[in-house]
Amino acid sequence: MRTATLEDVPALQALIAESARGLRADYYTSEQVEAALGTALGVDTQLIRDGTYFIAEAQGEIVACGGWSRRKTLFGSDHVHGKDDAWLDPAHDPAKIRAFFVHPAWARRGLGSMLMRACEKAAREAGFSKLELASTLPGVPLYLAHGFSAGERFDVPLRDGEKLPVVSMAKRL
Repeated sequence: MRTATLEDVPALQALIAESARGLRADYYTSEQVEAALGTALGVDTQLIRDGTYFIAEAQGEIVACGGWSRRKTLFGSDHVHGKDDAWLDPAHDPAKIRAFFVHPAWARRGLGSMLMRACEKAAREAGFSKLELASTLPGVPLYLAHGFSAGERFDVPLRDGEKLPVVSMAKRL
């Protein structure tokens, strides 16, 4: 595992697309996934520039990624509308868990948990005592296993009139 760099962006874009397409079958339609790629699901280079986005490599390839943020934006790629990159106050605000994706061939091997532990540790060291996220439906079991509580389910509006159901989740560190 290592911190992502801007040079990783093309590989991350490919991984995110493979993950979204390969792990969605029981949760989303193909139309929902395609409409979400590049907006709700995609690379947010602000996380990389902030040094809070991690990747897991195996056999010389990026097989998982995920991060956390000290900024207000809850989810989305560089191309999502309405991002708020203002800084959070660790004394009052929860850090955001962001953009977890695993290659389908590497799913359920503990990579998401490894990334989650790294994010929790880094957020705690930065002074945060709470975490929150907007989880895609395939990610809910991972976050529940790490002590998050599920909150409201809501739809993220996408292009072509599609919507992506997600779940708000939170945890105290």
